[in-house]
Amino acid sequence: MINKVEICGVNTAKLPVLSNEEKNALLKKIKNGDNEARQRFINGNLKLVLSVIKRFRCKNENADDLFQVGCIGLIKALDNFDLAQNVQFSTYAVPMIIGEIRRYLRDNNPIRVSRSTRDLAYKALMVREKLLKDSELEPTVEQIAKVLNVDKEEIAFSLDAIQDPVSLQDSVYGDSTDNIYIMDQISDKKNTDERWTENIAINEAMKKLTEKEKTIINKRFFECRTQMEVADEIGISQAQVSRLEKSAINHIKRFYK
Repeated sequence: MINKVEICGVNTAKLPVLSNEEKNALLKKIKNGDNEARQRFINGNLKLVLSVIKRFRCKNENADDLFQVGCIGLIKALDNFDLAQNVQFSTYAVPMIIGEIRRYLRDNNPIRVSRSTRDLAYKALMVREKLLKDSELEPTVEQIAKVLNVDKEEIAFSLDAIQDPVSLQDSVYGDSTDNIYIMDQISDKKNTDERWTENIAINEAMKKLTEKEKTIINKRFFECRTQMEVADEIGISQAQVSRLEKSAINHIKRFYK
């Protein structure tokens, strides 16, 4: 969806590209209230929006929706951009577009997070950026918590809460014909080769037992019944169940050896 040519009725293959000189000239006109220059500037930066939404191609979101939200971020960047600052418009706009898209994804997340938790998380992220800029070192949760004067557990919880959930079917790497998915990188402790071999061995060992021993083992260890319950069900004493169970287990152990 992200790579389709037409998004929101716009042919992305024919989007105009402005030079830095053209952008600067249009920005000056925009500050003087020229609406035509404003529209031309926005159209000339739609490729910037397109390049940003490609970063979110693993989110399985509708490309048209992301493009529209990205355009809102672009317009906000244009409205707040200061020509006096010695910075390229794209450098200023990209974080604004990304922030708008992330906000959209969080607000539309099926897992609802309280407003207070989200607000704390956003404050923590702002503090993190400031500390990182000041020291050029990744700040710890404790440092962020100290600045905000809250418990570090609250900071950790709020940051975890705003993380986007992922699907096991999300692609981690690969093209359309040979993808690696998240589920491929998660170990399965229940269905390992060793477990599979072990199950085969148990089944083979069970074949060596008498019918009564099989019944007792099945009821005791696969149906989680007590010896008294098994005794009542098959009509023998609890002592006999205990004796037959021990005998069956010894047979299985001998088979393993």
